[in-house]
Amino acid sequence: MFLRFVAVFIVYIIPGAVAAYGFKMMRDTLYLYFDPAIHTFLIGKFMLGFVLFVLGIAFIGGFILHTDRKKNLVQPRFRKKEQP
Repeated sequence: MFLRFVAVFIVYIIPGAVAAYGFKMMRDTLYLYFDPAIHTFLIGKFMLGFVLFVLGIAFIGGFILHTDRKKNLVQPRFRKKEQP
């Protein structure tokens, strides 16, 4: 039971937190840009947030696709092509 909790934590919680933090970085950058007192756009911070967001979402989506392929729950277009 404990190992299942650790696996869920590693596979879902950590990448989800990384994606959420990336989204927060992008949001904060845009809010800072539209603030009339500051009005600066930090492209590095925005791009780092975008990369973290995409990596977190891609990891979770890839894991879900992998487990669904193992259970044969995906549509034929998402199944792996068999090698001849």
